[in-house]
Parts: sequence; structure tokens; C-alpha cells
Amino acid sequence: MSVDLGSEWMKMAIVKPGVPMEIVLNKESRRKTPTAVCLKENERLFGDSSVKNPKTVYLHLQSLLGKKHDNLQVALYQKRFPEHQLQEDPVRGTVYFKYSEEMQYTAEELLGMVLNYSCGLAQDFAEQPIKDAVITVPAFFNQAERRAVLQAARLAGLKVLQLINDNTAVALNYGVFRRKDIDNTAKNVMFYDMGSGSTTATIVTYQTVKTKESGTQPQLQIRGVGFDRGLGGFEMDLRLRDHLAKLFNEQKKSKKDVRENHRAMAKLLKEAQRLKTVLSANVDFMAQVEGLMDDIDFKSKVTRAEFENLCADLFERVPQPVKDALSANEIEQVILVGGATRVPKVQEVLLKAVEKEELGKNINADEAAAMGAVYQAAALSKAFKVKPFLVRDAAVFPIQVDFTRETEEEGIKSVKHNKRILFDRMAPYPQRKVITFNRYNTDFAFDINYGDLSFLTKEDISIFGSLNLTTVRLSGVDGSFLKHADAESKGIKAHFNMDESGVLLLDRVSSCCTFLLPSSCQSRTQAFCLRPDVRLKLLCLIGDVEDEEEVPPESGTESQDKDNKEEAEKEKQEESEKNAKRRSFSFSWISPFGDPSLTVFLCRLQDLTDRDVAKQEREKTLNSLEAFIFETQDKLYQEEFQLVVSEEEKDQISAKLREASEWMDEDGYTATTKQLREKLSKLKSLSKDMFFRVEERRKWPDHLAALESMLNTSTFFLRSAKMIPVDDQIFTDVELNLLEKVINETTTWKNETVAEQEKRSPQERPVLLSKDIESKLALLDREVNYLLNKAKFAKPKAKAKAKNGTSSDKSNGTSEEKTIPPTEEDPPAKSETPEEVQPGEAPPTAEDAAQTETDDQTPPTEEATTTGQAAKPAANDAGEL
Repeated sequence: MSVDLGSEWMKMAIVKPGVPMEIVLNKESRRKTPTAVCLKENERLFGDSSVKNPKTVYLHLQSLLGKKHDNLQVALYQKRFPEHQLQEDPVRGTVYFKYSEEMQYTAEELLGMVLNYSCGLAQDFAEQPIKDAVITVPAFFNQAERRAVLQAARLAGLKVLQLINDNTAVALNYGVFRRKDIDNTAKNVMFYDMGSGSTTATIVTYQTVKTKESGTQPQLQIRGVGFDRGLGGFEMDLRLRDHLAKLFNEQKKSKKDVRENHRAMAKLLKEAQRLKTVLSANVDFMAQVEGLMDDIDFKSKVTRAEFENLCADLFERVPQPVKDALSANEIEQVILVGGATRVPKVQEVLLKAVEKEELGKNINADEAAAMGAVYQAAALSKAFKVKPFLVRDAAVFPIQVDFTRETEEEGIKSVKHNKRILFDRMAPYPQRKVITFNRYNTDFAFDINYGDLSFLTKEDISIFGSLNLTTVRLSGVDGSFLKHADAESKGIKAHFNMDESGVLLLDRVSSCCTFLLPSSCQSRTQAFCLRPDVRLKLLCLIGDVEDEEEVPPESGTESQDKDNKEEAEKEKQEESEKNAKRRSFSFSWISPFGDPSLTVFLCRLQDLTDRDVAKQEREKTLNSLEAFIFETQDKLYQEEFQLVVSEEEKDQISAKLREASEWMDEDGYTATTKQLREKLSKLKSLSKDMFFRVEERRKWPDHLAALESMLNTSTFFLRSAKMIPVDDQIFTDVELNLLEKVINETTTWKNETVAEQEKRSPQERPVLLSKDIESKLALLDREVNYLLNKAKFAKPKAKAKAKNGTSSDKSNGTSEEKTIPPTEEDPPAKSETPEEVQPGEAPPTAEDAAQTETDDQTPPTEEATTTGQAAKPAANDAGEL
């Protein structure tokens, strides 16, 4: 599955065997779902409940991920949502929501709930379990924000195949469906994405490239990214909301200030969102909210000009992401993405900025990211085979390594600050980098920091908080040199990896040494054989030291080399898995959840999930009880039910239903699931006989007609089989007599049981039961099918020669004509009564026999074979039996 995790909405998509990429529909059959969760004392709701319970609804959680309490983004969130209490986490320095002393949740926990809910929707839609996912994140998410999303997904129980930038997912979706248009000539396309919370402009180059694995394949490469974290549709909604609040206060229908009423402001926000959409197609519109506050209705006209004036400074910011993203390459097309790009003024300003005649709208602005991400999920999953489409993403923020070293010049010691660029701005990833530290013979530390961020505004830089990602401290360095004093140090190498999710990892740190060659050695290889190179592995943030020897491969056959290589790869993978936890270093300024905290969070989320399941079960039982009461009360007055129920029984059932209905009104809606089940069980038990009698009477016509038809067919088949001459007979007397016995017993049972049932009152328990009719049908069917299959597989025996030694073709021909059993077209001479054979019905054929063959049928034996040519028609034309 994929999750396009927007600040206001999320879209999910799935791919499963036999089903192409498809958008998931939620429980309301909508293609997008609010990224919000409502938490009350005893329940948890998902979706948009902010109007009714704004204090218990948590939304726009992305803006809080990876932020400390003193971050400007946190202050802005508090201003936008004053109904929430944001407290500082004393351990991590981040924020959490405090609803009460018992209910306190971090942004990662709440986002984890939303992701878990999205997974549940996807599983219901796919009708099978799902755990693997690709999740979209904004391209401007830094390391802390990306790790926070991964943490939330872990809490949700999701295995993240990749965090993909939403603009990259859109570009992938665009390219996949235009694969034929991509060739070795580079084509540059800009995607301008204005969503609810932010705006991103991305320059993408499409071109075919040659690869060793797959030959020539299409590729997209991110060339430039410009963004504005605060420019989006939600800010427009807030300004419209405040404008509507001002208009309501000016009407002076209430002495209270509507801005101090959280619920009223939530209503106005919802109306503002609707108003923005309508004004995109109309020049004015009448905004109205019933019962806005103190049962006072609000109604006021708003024009598009007023809306554009309210957001004038926002529209001025529209071109800036384009300028930040543009490179020297010529842009062939500008594609609009995101819901907020539908605002006419946004398109007008953007059109001038890009200097194009028109803007591209040939992509689904809402679903492109989800569809691109699910294509990537299928490509990463081992369960699917998709056409390759290479993706080269780019890191928006540069990362560097800073360290100090003591130097001495002319007897004066000083400390020199050094800087090594690890990843430049817009460096492609995934990518590995190695940095070598020379002249260190004691333990030391180095910092991993963001690089030059002068391309950002002061506000964006302040959102980063500390520019230091982490500090790596290495121990055991001096010990490694003392242990190998006769070796020449070649430096300490730090191996970095920026993975497919754009997350930076420190794989390992190693000390490399070169050993002097003994004079007796004929070659370097012999020297290594005598004294192999020893590599010392120093673990980041861990004090222990491990030695790892590297033995050069010995000369041998190609197969031996291949085996050695495979074994080395296997050992490397095992070592990789063994040290997986050690590789992920921690942020010094945003600490991840520790194991104890993570356990607490997981238990808390599991408790909420168990409550949700219990709640759903109770609601299901409550609905079943309500439905049973109302439906049964209605059925008591239907003709078919009145026929089978006595007045006494009817009054008894009616009284119990009325009593249950009154109990529901008074106590039922607070009753436990167990109480509801018991009440439903008693009502069903009381009404069981009535429903049984009605159900049986409904089944009688079809069941009796089927039995009558089977009796006629079986009788006709038996008569046809008995007419076969003795010399050509393939059935034994025992078999035919058994079929005749079953036919007679079934006919007698039917006549007697039907007669007995007609004597009984409809209000009594019936003696004619549908299950007995089905049993008689099955017995007849089994006996007839056995004989049909015996005829189908019968083998003809050799015809005995005539005594005079001559053959008689005429005799054979006559014999053949006489041994063909009667068919529908050629009925027997003896007349049939209407009761025995229904007009227009044919006996079963071989095809019927093949379709109704049962497990208890046995293949024909040698006794079933006939002699001479007379057996041929029975075997070859078995369909006429």
C-alpha cells in the first residue's frame, strides 16, 4: 500500500495480485480521508469531528514532527489551535498534547494512530492483510522530521519500504503513464504543488539511460526544489474564517465574541473551506452557518475580490518556490498539483511567473502522489514484477562533517577547525560516502551538521532549530595503534549512507593500516599471506572495540572464487543484520523514543485499539438487536407470518418485543455487549419456531418440484435401461432393482408425507421438512449417476463369430438398432402416464452425468462390459441413455 500523508488529507492506494493500482475508498466511500484523530475519555474516532469536538480532535500533526518546544512552528500551531495544551517533554525537549493527567499524547503517537487507521482501511478494501507501505513526505522534511514519520509508522505496525518525497511520487506517476514519450533526449518538467499546508516547486528531468541490469530504461532525476513551508490552502481557510468571524461580530447579534468560542470557530472554518472552493468558480457567494453560537444563525455575502484581498500577501509568495527551483535548463511544461492550485488567483500569478501560455492540468492533482508511491511500493516488493522506472531523488539540505585538530607551527600549538562536505545541496540519493580522518592517534569526536543554508529564509532556518544533527565520539583509537605499532596508519574512515528514504546513517567507522613488507617476500600477495591486513572496527557511540580480519582471496578456479564471493556476501549480510541497531546513530537534539518509552506507547496504542474493537463489537450487537426488534414487530403483521402463528404465540412474542424496545430506550444504550447479546439471544429463541415454519413453507414449492422432476427422470431412465436386450445389457439386476426400490420408496414417502402435512395446521411444527426432501434428492441423484457413469465408461466386448463362419452385416445392423435405448426423440412404444413422465423432459445425458458425478460413485468393472458390436452404441452414444 501507499499513504500520501498530507497535512489535512491522506489518500491510500493498494496493489494486489490481479488488481492494478487502485485508490482505497474509506468507510464513507470517499477517496480521501482527513488526517485527524478524535480522542475522548472512552473512545477514539477518525475523520473530521472537529466541528463537534474541536478540543478532542488533533489534526495538522506534520508541522509538529521533530520540533522542540521553543520552535516557531510550535508557537504557530498553538496560535492556530488555542483549544489544545502543548507541553514540553522534559526528556526529549519536544512537545506533547495534554488533555488530562491520564490522556497525554505525542505527535508521533497520534500520527501512528492515523497510519494504523489508514492500514485498516486499506486491508478492508483489499480484503487481505497489509503490512508493507511506501509513505510520502514533503521534500523539505529534514532528518528529524523523516525519522519522526518512521517512528510513527513503527508505532502503527507498518513496515516502511521507503519514505518517498511527494513531488517525486507525482513525477513517477506522470512518467509511468508517458513511458513511450521518454527517449535519450532530456525533457524538463516543473511540478507546482500547492497543498493544504505548504507549496513545493520541483524541476524533473526525464530521459532514458543505459543500465547493466536492465538495459535502456526511463529515468527521472530531481534537478531543483523550491518550497514555502507556510504557503497553502489552510492559511487561506484561516483568513476566510477570521473574516467571517469579523462579519458575525459586526452584526451584533450576540454580546459574546465568536472568536472566543472554539466550537463556533470550528464551524466557521468548515464554512470557510467550502466558501474557498465555491469562490474558485463564482465571483461571490452567500456564506451561512445555522446555529453558529447561542442558536444564532449567521449569513453574509463574500466576494472573490474580498477573498483575494485577504490573501494578497500569500499570492505574492506564489512565484518564489519557482525561482528557487529553476535552473539553467529550459522548462517544457508546468504541471499543477495539489488542491490549492485550483484557486484562480494562484494560477494567474503562477502563469506570469513561469512565462508560459498555459499550465498543465493533465494529471489528477489529488491522487497522483498516492498512485506514484504505490507503483514504487510494487517495485520494491518481491511479490510483484513491474516495468523498471529509475528514480534519482535529491537531498534538499547539504550535510557536512565538522571536526577539530591540534596543530603546531613554530612551537605554537593551536586548534584548527576543519570541514568536509558530505552531501551537497541537491546531491542525488541513495548514495554512500566515505570520509577519512588523518593524523589521529587518540580518541576523538566529530560533528555531523547541516551545511550552508543561506538559500533559506531566516524563518525556515529557525524552524530547523539546532543545525547540529549529532556528535559521533570514537573510542579505542589509541589502543588500535598500540596494538599494531609496526603498521603505518592510513587514517580512520567513516562510512556514511543516505538511504532511499533520504535518511542519513553511519554504517561503520574503521581504522586502516598498511604493514611493511618483509625483504624475503617475492610479492605483495605473499606478504599479505604472511601477515594479513587487520581492520579495526570502531563502533559509533559505543565504547567496545571489535577486531575484524580481512583475508585476501586465494588463487583458484572461477567456481571457487564465486563460492568465496557468495560466502563473503552472506557473512556481510549477517554482520549487517547483527549490527543494525548500532548503525542508526541518535540525534543529539531530537532523541528517538527509548525502549522503555516505546514499550509504553505501544501498550497504550494497543489498549486504544482493543477499546475500538470492543466498541465496534458493541455497536454491531446493538444494531443487530434494534434491527431484530423492529423487523420482527413488522413481520408479525405480514400474511405469511400470521398464517403460521397462533394468537397466543403472537401476543407472547409481541409483548417480549415491546418490553425489549422499552428496555432499549431506558437502559439499552448504556448496556454492556454481554447484556445486549443475552437480550438478542432470548428474543431469537422465542421467535425461532415461528421463523422456522415460515422458512419451511417458503422452500416447499421449489424443493417438491425438484423431487418430482427427479422421480420422473429416474423412472424414465430405469424403463429405458430395462429395454436393453440381455446380450447387450450393461447393468446388473441388482443395480436396476436397487434403483427401482429407491424410486418406489421415495414416491411413497413423498405422497404420504405431503398428505400428512396437508392434515396439519400451519401453526404446528411441519412434518414435511426441506432437509428430508434434499436427502431424498441426493439419494436418487447418486443412484442414477452411478449407472450413467457405468454406461459412459463401459468397454465393448468382441462379437462372437457365427457358427457357419460367415458374418452377417444385416444381423449386426439389426442388433444395433434394437439395442439403442429409447430417447426423447424416439420414445418407447408403451405409453406413459402424465404422472410418470412430464412433457418435454429428457432423460439425463452423459454430460449431465459428468456434471453431477459424486464422490461415492465407483468406476465400472469388467462385469459391466458387453459383447460384440451391440455394445458400441451404449458406449459411444451414452448421452442417449
